[in-house]
Amino acid sequence: MAAGRLDATVLRGWAHAAVDDLISHTDEINGLNVFPVADADTGTNMLFTMRSAWSEAQGCASDVAEVAAALAAGALHGARGNSGVILSQILRGLAEVTAAAAARRGGTLPEVDGALFAAALRHAVDLVEAALDAKPGTIVSVLAAAADAADAAAPGLPEAVAAAADAAAIALDKTPRQLDVLADAGVVDAGGRGLLVLLDALVCTLTGRAARRRAYRPTAQPARAATCATPQFEVMYLLGGCGSGGVEALRRRLEGLGDSVVIAAGGGSGTPAQYSVHVHADDAGAAVEAGLAVGVPSRIQITALAGVTKARPHGSWSRERAVLAVVDGPGAVELFAGEGAHVLGPEPDGQVTAKQLLRGIVDTGAGQVIVLPNGYVAAEELVAGCTAAMGRGIDVVPVPAGSMVQGLAALAVHDSARHAVDDGYTMARAAAAARHGAVRVAAEKALTWAGACNPGDGLGISGDEVLVVGPDVTAAAAGLIDLLLLSGGELVTVLTGDEVDGAVGAEIGEALRDHVHQRHLGTELVTYHTGHRGDVLLIGVE
Repeated sequence: MAAGRLDATVLRGWAHAAVDDLISHTDEINGLNVFPVADADTGTNMLFTMRSAWSEAQGCASDVAEVAAALAAGALHGARGNSGVILSQILRGLAEVTAAAAARRGGTLPEVDGALFAAALRHAVDLVEAALDAKPGTIVSVLAAAADAADAAAPGLPEAVAAAADAAAIALDKTPRQLDVLADAGVVDAGGRGLLVLLDALVCTLTGRAARRRAYRPTAQPARAATCATPQFEVMYLLGGCGSGGVEALRRRLEGLGDSVVIAAGGGSGTPAQYSVHVHADDAGAAVEAGLAVGVPSRIQITALAGVTKARPHGSWSRERAVLAVVDGPGAVELFAGEGAHVLGPEPDGQVTAKQLLRGIVDTGAGQVIVLPNGYVAAEELVAGCTAAMGRGIDVVPVPAGSMVQGLAALAVHDSARHAVDDGYTMARAAAAARHGAVRVAAEKALTWAGACNPGDGLGISGDEVLVVGPDVTAAAAGLIDLLLLSGGELVTVLTGDEVDGAVGAEIGEALRDHVHQRHLGTELVTYHTGHRGDVLLIGVE
């Protein structure tokens, strides 16, 4: 929805939209990646850096400067690769300009106008140029063009942002003429393309109009380098306890060890200085030791570059493993979240698309994600979403849970201390062992496998077939439970939907509990009001 103004809420909304748009463009950006190393991860790095920024900004107060500071801090701490460090400096530019404006106003800043936006881009150019050896034809050129255009179009904010995005697109098209390696490969600069995605997302957030950009694809095969070898490792870490003199000494040492050196400052007023350090080098140990000589490194990441499929170390994620459960209903959200799962809700049609699933996987912040689709993700969407996540360096294990009751059974045996494959296999076995069905209300007179039904009758369904017809929901549920318990079971779980209010749900639960107690000794029955749509009851037997 168009906002027209950039306050704290809209800034958070832009960050969320930026992550969505980077997800959509990650493969395109990765395909352009030939400088400084043809490792096809610029889009992925910008995506996860922006995701870290967005995550940090959640829950901030209504001051736009506070949100900008959180975005910058999140990007610095979660920066991935050269492009991620540069993105952290762009967000830092916004944070420092808004912080200064807030100080001039007495400590608060309700929104950002066009002049402040232009100043933030200009300051970001200075920060990026100070952090690395900037070359024409890179994201720095695109950023500088955007800053110039925003300054000329200010003070109107929508006009300044739109001008910045259009100027960035023009500058992006010029990058192959500025950098030979881009021309040889027939591509524009990957980082510049990522920046254009972010600016277009802001235009859309402010105006509701999405820019139409051409698809940026390689038009030639990259020339083979005859005299230059790619360094073996990408080394990144945060560095604290280091003064400006130490930073310059570190920069000289890293430039002697490798290339693509970026040292970007972070931290606000009253916060100890912290630097994000990035280098491509053959001797990863020496790159880390260089940091130890001048300060205290933390969050050290070492990733193979040359001829090795990249595997992200656990330290580059906010957690090692997470479970993502697709659920429906506020009670289901509370139930699954209470068991430690991240939750993703379906659309009004009851289904989740591959893109929504991918976003949910990314938002867990984990390097390994176990997915419980629970019947809300079509097979082709599940495969597409999980495959896309794996292409971004996430280990994904989908568990074949066809209902939320199967998902609960799987979640009950989840153990993050086990190997991911072992954990996923154990959860899959638990889901498969949970026999399940549903109860609906007949809408019309019909003939089923269990006999004729009339409007208002309860229908007990399992495996897409009506197995029980009862005079009401409770009778149909009791008959279905009897069938599901024919081969035994220790626990019956009943989930009540949005058509069942609290009092009715309690009556149904009590009647079914009495039925199980009398007919199936030793079996326990529990009920939860999940408020899901569609089926009146979901029933599982473990």
